[in-house]
Amino acid sequence: MASMTHCSGIKRRLTRQVAIGPVKVGGGAPISVQSMIKARPEDRRETARQIRDLEAVGCDIVRIAVPNMDAVRTLAAVRKKARIPLEADIHFSPQLALASIAAGADAIRLNPGNMSDQVRIAEICRRCRARRIPIRVGMNSGSAVPRKGGVPVKRARNADTAAMMVRQALAFCKMLENCGFHAIMMSLKAADVLSTVRAYRMAAERCDYPFHLGVTATGIPPDAVVKSALGIGSLLLAGIGDTIRVSLTAPPIDEIKVARSILRAVGVRVPGVEVLACPTCGRTEFDVAGVAREVENRLRGVKRPVRVAVMGCIVNGPGEAAECDVGVAGGKGESVLFKKGKVVKRLRPDAIVNTLVREVRILCGDD
Repeated sequence: MASMTHCSGIKRRLTRQVAIGPVKVGGGAPISVQSMIKARPEDRRETARQIRDLEAVGCDIVRIAVPNMDAVRTLAAVRKKARIPLEADIHFSPQLALASIAAGADAIRLNPGNMSDQVRIAEICRRCRARRIPIRVGMNSGSAVPRKGGVPVKRARNADTAAMMVRQALAFCKMLENCGFHAIMMSLKAADVLSTVRAYRMAAERCDYPFHLGVTATGIPPDAVVKSALGIGSLLLAGIGDTIRVSLTAPPIDEIKVARSILRAVGVRVPGVEVLACPTCGRTEFDVAGVAREVENRLRGVKRPVRVAVMGCIVNGPGEAAECDVGVAGGKGESVLFKKGKVVKRLRPDAIVNTLVREVRILCGDD
């Protein structure tokens, strides 16, 4: 296992560092968050709109599928106005990879399961090295097939998918390294959590490439959120992972929201307000859920990482949310305002939301 660095109380695996535009990945850099454009490749207007939406919610890197030359032209067009890096997602075609590099892509994703022309791959390496852009070796379980003498053969039912993914990904990375190319990232995504986690853990013991984490084909929420949280979260807690994408059958901005929640859950403070709220019980005497939602909505544009608590019990609330920057705990007819667990003021029920919003604005220097 590679040595670790400390981050948010977790000893992170130490990796080489690559740069996707201005975003550093690996080598102790903050964990970045990605999403993927879901518009048709030829739809430049919708692609540009989704990029703007992702920029607004704090996405760090955007991936764009490039299945044809229409997509390359779209990539070139949106690259001119995008404020965040764009990664071109390539399968099968070295020519589309070369065209995407020329179109201004900030990174290239190649799939070892369907890219094998070593001469063209060497040319991709030369072009990427000249442009100083990295390659992500993006392995997924659907593309992992056993080979004999380099020829694909039928996968056995009991095949070790994780081990197969790792073997193919590392072999592809070695090919890139033999071409003199070293700005490499890796991803090892399976459709099930256990294979995904096992693959990343195996690879972490054998290389120092920065890892892009994700569980693929998770489906629709809430099951998709649970799978992603378990897979990505367990790896992050083990110090593995440098950039993440939550794959949902949902709008791209939903992926960013879930990714931020996962990072917060493992102790990484990310930009924006995090609202903690108690689950409520028979002692609750005000609308905790309603207040929490309203506070979250009114503070959606805040960029500073701030923790806000909405608790339903005056007796236990301040202590249970002592790590929060500011919070309220409700009781019959009145509530209390607390900061870092210390009660500082009593409030009327109708003043809760406005008071919390004002206190956060003061913390952020906006009031």
